[in-house]
Amino acid sequence: MLDFVMSFGERLSAYIISEAFINLNLKSQFLDARKVIRTDNHFGHAKVDFDVTNKLIDEHFKSHKDLQIVTGFIATSESGETTTLGRSGSDYTAAIFAGALKATSLEIWTDVDGMMTADPRKVKKAFTVNEMTYQEAMELSHFGAKVIFPATMQPAMVNNIPIWIKNTFNPSFPGTVISANGNGKDLIIKGISSMSQMSLLSVQGTGLQGVVGVSMRLFAALAKENVNVILISQASSEHSICFAVDSASSTRAKASIEKEFIYEIKSNEMDNVSVESGLAIVAIVGENMRHNPGTSGRMFHSLGKSGVNIFAIAQGSSELNISAVIKESDVAKALNVLHEAFFLSDKRVVNLFLVGTGLIGKELLKMIYAQYAQLSGQNLLEVNVVGIANSKKMFFDENGLELLTCVERMKIKGEEMKLVSFIKKMQEMNLSNSIFVDCTSSEEVTNQYEIILDSNISIVTPNKKANSGPLEKYHNLKNISFKRGARFLYETNVGAGLPVINTLNDLLLSGDKVIRIEAVLSGTLNFIFSSFTLGKVFSKIVREAKEIGYTEPDPRDDLNGMDVARKVLILAREAGIDFELSDINVTGLVPQDCLEATTVEDFFVRLASHDDSFESQRKQAESKNEKLRYMAVLENGKATVSLASVNSDHPFYSLKGSDNIILLTTERYHDRPMVIRGPGAGATVTAAGVFADIIRIGNYAVR
Repeated sequence: MLDFVMSFGERLSAYIISEAFINLNLKSQFLDARKVIRTDNHFGHAKVDFDVTNKLIDEHFKSHKDLQIVTGFIATSESGETTTLGRSGSDYTAAIFAGALKATSLEIWTDVDGMMTADPRKVKKAFTVNEMTYQEAMELSHFGAKVIFPATMQPAMVNNIPIWIKNTFNPSFPGTVISANGNGKDLIIKGISSMSQMSLLSVQGTGLQGVVGVSMRLFAALAKENVNVILISQASSEHSICFAVDSASSTRAKASIEKEFIYEIKSNEMDNVSVESGLAIVAIVGENMRHNPGTSGRMFHSLGKSGVNIFAIAQGSSELNISAVIKESDVAKALNVLHEAFFLSDKRVVNLFLVGTGLIGKELLKMIYAQYAQLSGQNLLEVNVVGIANSKKMFFDENGLELLTCVERMKIKGEEMKLVSFIKKMQEMNLSNSIFVDCTSSEEVTNQYEIILDSNISIVTPNKKANSGPLEKYHNLKNISFKRGARFLYETNVGAGLPVINTLNDLLLSGDKVIRIEAVLSGTLNFIFSSFTLGKVFSKIVREAKEIGYTEPDPRDDLNGMDVARKVLILAREAGIDFELSDINVTGLVPQDCLEATTVEDFFVRLASHDDSFESQRKQAESKNEKLRYMAVLENGKATVSLASVNSDHPFYSLKGSDNIILLTTERYHDRPMVIRGPGAGATVTAAGVFADIIRIGNYAVR
């Protein structure tokens, strides 16, 4: 009765169209497919009797020469009752007629531009595949591609009829042709599909090894319960078999197996059946895989680098399909990662989550905007900012934020900033090649680094708090980064945009050893002491540095030397010396009474009373033809930070402005130390260093 009721839509619409054609003087006739298509009585999904059907269709068309407007989806059983052909029944009807009439082609008009490389709702850069084989289309349709269904292809395959997938809303687009020879040799794979709401059942036990008939009993038990097995994976040891089923069938499947193997379970020859739910299957499909070694390696490397864990794998000897069971929450990420790896292999994409939209953050956004076209066009790297936050608001857009307006839009449309919520949102978005960019100086943010790295999200930061904190935390961050394959880059921790840490790491990796490091690591303090010349007053120079924005709001945070201490601590740790901050011998520049000042203005008043003392140190250095420099020295397992004087032969003597300078004395650079010098302070150079680290990760991204 339900099939009969459902038939009226097709019968009415086809009849109306046939009458409309007649009204336009087109010779046409209405044909109710129930007259010519015969099926069994499996209502809702009837099976076609092709011998009878093909004969009836052939006879009808021999006696009816006018254009036939045919109903889809419906047929008649042997007993004369109305039946339906199931999902995609209208397309299937077209294929039945095409096969019976030995048509030259079959066109399926739908609402997309053909068979896509992936689901465009999940993969924004999916595109139409020009051609593919019947087998490839069959595999893709089995694993979730909804454009065409296996039943539709069967009559066309038997008669070698090309199938065209066309778009009703874009009729001029060529679409996809599916045929026996639809090779498309330019593509290794033709598509990526997925099936969600899967469960993985595992059957294992020592009693299964070498026992004949276990698999037969297993799958016979499932068949009795009408459980469809979608994927099977078995170890060569025969100790375990796992298979994927629709989650709705998992309970029945488990019960049927445990009933069949009740005695083996009781005797401990077989374990209880385990069920893991919340899973999905992703599959790559393409006949050209067999001609391209390393396809499976590329697939699993791409998934692994993006933190997508694989629960089971299945690949046939034909190499037409490689399937993997993953978490359902990772589907969108997996599809995008695989699409990048196989279809956009020349282009890498990184997705940024920026916390801190102050001077450095805003400069970074400007740089990304200015360089976007060149990076995308010439360097084949797309840098998308998908999330930003300041201390009050956070704002996200998975498709990418407008870089020049996103900060203002965040202030208007953003939600309340909570760091835990920001991190949770990053995890939920689960984008490939995600990078967390911390442009704050907040210890609260650095306390979350382990969680972020453990989520396979890389970190780029000028924030020194993490790497200059407890040694255990420093090593833990390094270990998680290595374990997860998430990059942790912090070149701007020392020397702003200067290539200090990368240079040091490269030397050590190549087998060199550090003997001595001398460095001026504070652009603020170097500005103060390079400006401190004859006739200048020390306290006034400090005030000037504050007024032009070189110092912290409270200059004591610069003059106490702790910023330099943190930087040399990071260099020491990078050089392999396990220092804590307390191991650095720091001699600050703030007199004791200045420390007790309650306000910044009071501090300046008290500092002025020490101008004579600073002038005395300047004169003493000048008398020896030397200059004062606040510097860090690392040598023989000791690190000191203090004010010292250097002579005219020393590279630090000519240092000016807010420049930083680092001397690396190593076994290779012994007689003439390596010198790294340049601007060591300022939002622009720091942002440039952060940007360079982002690009470095982008170039490292999975291809």
